[in-house]
Amino acid sequence: MIRFLQPWWLLGLLPVVLVAAGYGWRQWRRRVHAVRFSNLELLRQIAPAGLGWRRHAAAAAFLLALVALSTAMARPAVDRQEPVERATIILAIDVSLSMEAEDIAPTRLDAAQQAAVSFVEQLPPEHQLGLVAFARSANVVVPPTTDREAVVDGIENLVLAEATATGEAVFTGLDAIRNRPAAGAAAGPPPARILLLTDGYRTYGRSIEEASAAASEANVPVSTVAFGTDHGVVEIAGQLYRVPVDRESMATLAETTGGQYYEAESLEELTAVYEDMGSSVGHRTVPREITQWYLAGALALALLAGSLSLLWTSRLLP
Repeated sequence: MIRFLQPWWLLGLLPVVLVAAGYGWRQWRRRVHAVRFSNLELLRQIAPAGLGWRRHAAAAAFLLALVALSTAMARPAVDRQEPVERATIILAIDVSLSMEAEDIAPTRLDAAQQAAVSFVEQLPPEHQLGLVAFARSANVVVPPTTDREAVVDGIENLVLAEATATGEAVFTGLDAIRNRPAAGAAAGPPPARILLLTDGYRTYGRSIEEASAAASEANVPVSTVAFGTDHGVVEIAGQLYRVPVDRESMATLAETTGGQYYEAESLEELTAVYEDMGSSVGHRTVPREITQWYLAGALALALLAGSLSLLWTSRLLP
């Protein structure tokens, strides 16, 4: 979509509108004077054959050239996405016992690991990536790094544990981002995002509301993935427990922190989610100015106007 970096220059279109209005008024006045000729049949005989619509073609091209020039002054631009070299991404994965459910083959955790590895491999190499695992507590498995092998090893060696401390996962991710070493002489903290995957309800640690407030204050969006189905069950100490997904809390966490919310009920869906995340995280929207194309169009229209005028009227301007 085209936008203008200095839109106030669009006021330059007002004189062009006045010129167009003046041209229209002039043509109307000509028609009025022609109708005043009392003998129209004689007028047709003595007046040279008119140019018809061609009489206005050069003027139309000239006016369009003025429009293009006036618009170019407003510096038209289109938005494009480009990687942020200093971007830091924290991948937080739920390793609570509910991730052992087999409603997603072979298990939720196995599927999550496979999709997470694919996500890691597709990220731009300049992005810093860290890994947090959370159950009763949240721990930094791999601090932010460009070493993709270290992150993949961390994902493949995740171990299940009791409870689900979703809020603690966000706090731990924020700590990992703050503790990341400064990138040379670059000023300010690096842009960062937390990607949190969980399959159940928080059962331990600080609340999701507290975590949301902390992430918002730190200006770190938290994108969430509610992973699993409502039919999942796990066996603990010989008893079966239902482990439904807490979609509402995950959607609220993403919305309040400026992140994205996703749902996935299969390995294929989770892989698609990560592909979508990979195309958006660590990027920024920058304007690409296209003023030169407007100037080129104005030049082409001006040349067309002059050529048509010379061809049909033997004058440079209509």
